[in-house]
Amino acid sequence: SKNLIVTFLIIFLLRKCTVWKLFGLCMLFVLGSLLWVQLTCSGDMSQTVGYSHLPHQPCPVERQSSSADDPSWGPHKMALIVPFRERFEELLIFVPYIHTFLNKKKIRHKIIIINQLDHFRFNRASLINVGYMESGNDTDYIAMHDVDLLPQNEDLDYGFPKEGPFHVASPELHPLYHYKTYVGGILLLTKKHYQLCNGMSNRFWGWGREDDEFFRRLKAADLKLFRPTGITTGTKTFRHIHDPAWRKRDQKRIAAQKQEQFKVDPEGGLTNVRYKVESRQEVTISGAPCTVINTFLECDVSLTPWCQSS
Repeated sequence: SKNLIVTFLIIFLLRKCTVWKLFGLCMLFVLGSLLWVQLTCSGDMSQTVGYSHLPHQPCPVERQSSSADDPSWGPHKMALIVPFRERFEELLIFVPYIHTFLNKKKIRHKIIIINQLDHFRFNRASLINVGYMESGNDTDYIAMHDVDLLPQNEDLDYGFPKEGPFHVASPELHPLYHYKTYVGGILLLTKKHYQLCNGMSNRFWGWGREDDEFFRRLKAADLKLFRPTGITTGTKTFRHIHDPAWRKRDQKRIAAQKQEQFKVDPEGGLTNVRYKVESRQEVTISGAPCTVINTFLECDVSLTPWCQSS
């Protein structure tokens, strides 16, 4: 078909040129360009994963109805919050995978990617706070979900955690972290319970420790922590897709941060998270819808000077 188009154009140009023929040629060129853009945007973006560490970003699309919000599945709807920065190759795998996984389980959900744009160090806890604040009134519980953790067992429960916080990625199932007070990876809470904890501390810039502090908040709020039972797949229950050789974790601790990292933050959380939403984008990745909220976090360097990279 490509050769046929080229042949047509050559014959077209060899004939006597008129204004109308030039106009028609221009229109043909414009329509061909639009078709090329459409094909580029609608392609399977996940195919770039594994071939490049700089994959194409998904193209924005209009909001459309999705099986992720089928009212017949029940009265509850989850805001799946993903704190994020730069790890596009993992995002391209995660979004379609978790969307399909939750649809199979008939869990109403919307996937919210909180993308940190500022030049401060990564702050997972603050991004989750932002996700809670921006999740809208159509959801009644949240999942704090790492982008590099894929559930492999369909018996895992992602339903409404009515009785209390439900730690899906429990220590006996997580592929890396096995200490008893671990509550990271994937944690479900009702919005009411997250509000009761005042969210997460905003003092943890860089990698780690924010979930350990949040465990203490759960205890202080007198919330009982629940974990999966009857799961027999052990540490193969999840697939961990993070590549430490390519994406090194920011584990630097300056002197003041070393002193502060094990302390409880009694006042910080939802009440003092400071941020600005730069933009929102509705995108699809391999047919899976998600909302990307591009966010600038703010930092008071007089209180947490370790938010800066150097």
